[in-house]
Parts: sequence; structure tokens; C-alpha cells
Amino acid sequence: MKCIIVDDESLAREIIKTLTKEIKDLIVVDEFSNAIQAIKFLNEEQVDLIFLDIHMPDFNGLDFIKSLKNPPKIILTTSDPKFALEAFEYDFIIDYLLKPLELSRFEKAIKKVKKKQIEAISEKVKSSENVNDFYVNIDRRLIKIDLSSIYLIQAKGDYIHIKTEGENYVVHSTLKKIEEKLPTSLFLKVHRSYVINLKKIIDIQDNTILIKKEVIPISRSKRPELMKRLDLL
Repeated sequence: MKCIIVDDESLAREIIKTLTKEIKDLIVVDEFSNAIQAIKFLNEEQVDLIFLDIHMPDFNGLDFIKSLKNPPKIILTTSDPKFALEAFEYDFIIDYLLKPLELSRFEKAIKKVKKKQIEAISEKVKSSENVNDFYVNIDRRLIKIDLSSIYLIQAKGDYIHIKTEGENYVVHSTLKKIEEKLPTSLFLKVHRSYVINLKKIIDIQDNTILIKKEVIPISRSKRPELMKRLDLL
């Protein structure tokens, strides 16, 4: 589970990093001293969890939350309990930890996050377990594509290239929109421009994947998730 820390106090960030080391499968991919830096990061990368301080200069934690289009799970960290009621109006805020943080309470918050993740995955599997194909709109024609035949989806500007065993398709769309239609059991976004079919991987070397004759980059933040997913295949 990938997470970031957003807190203007360096000591607070160090404490959270120390606590995360006690939790299996919890990886801090980055940390930020202000919300603006974190927003720029989240525009390019995805994480599962944010540890977020409420009181920060210029742009506080609640302002940050309101600016997120597709927020991940959030655990608030603060020394002020008065915002708790307002915070829980957002269903993606899982817990509210008061400083100084303690390991037992920290572990309890992470368990809540994992429970929510399992529930979300279960719902997603239920909704996609019978989906074997999907349709794309090309030149005013709806073309059915067998999902299992897709080995690579690549974003190029305003277009998406869908590469299959038999044919390649160019669709005017976004990678995010296409990704939402794909079963997570089969596909994984390994880079901001690439989604791959995990079953089609031939080789992995350093920070690249070989599928067919395509050499695909793996972003630093996506590699841990890829390795974890491969263990399940």
C-alpha cells in the first residue's frame, strides 16, 4: 500500500515514517512540507493513502481535501480535535489521529484502511467478474474488443492506442477513462502512459517490461505494486 505524508513539521513526518516501518506492506513513496507540492505530485502519480496534517500555513489540510478530484484514502493527523466532525463528512477520510501519535492507535487506523480496501476490491470484482469484452467508438462505429486479447494500452496525446493480438486501435479518449473499464485482476497501470496485461509479460529487467516486442517503462512508484501483483499470478 503506497502512501505519502503531507505535514509542514519535519519531526511529525519523521515520526509517521518511523511508524509506517512497523506496518507490513505500507510504503512511503514521498513526503511533502506543504499541500501545493503534494497536489502537483498527485496530478502525476496515484497513491493508496495520505497522512495529512490539518494545520499548515497558506493552504491547510481541509483546503487540500477540497482540491482533490479523485482522493485516495486519507488519515488526518493533528493536535486539534475540533475538526473531527467536519472531517468525517468525507467518506474517503478513514481516521483522525491526534498528535502525539502512538503505534497502537496508528495500527488501528491502518487496519481500517485495509478493511475499506478489501471491501472496495470485493465490490469491483463482483461488478467485473463477468466482463470479457468492451466497446470502443472508432469513426462512429462501436467495435467490440476481447479484453484477454489486449496486451498493451498506451496514451499518446489526446489518443489511446489499444494493442491486441490481432489488431491495433486508436481511440480519442483518456487513459484514465479506459483504465476504469478494465478488470484490475488482469490489467495494471505501470507508468502514466502505459497500462499492461499482466498475463502477457515476457520479461522484466531493471525498470522495463517486455511484452511482445514492446519495451515498456515502469515508473518508480508503480514497481512495488507490480512486484506484489506478480506474486499473485
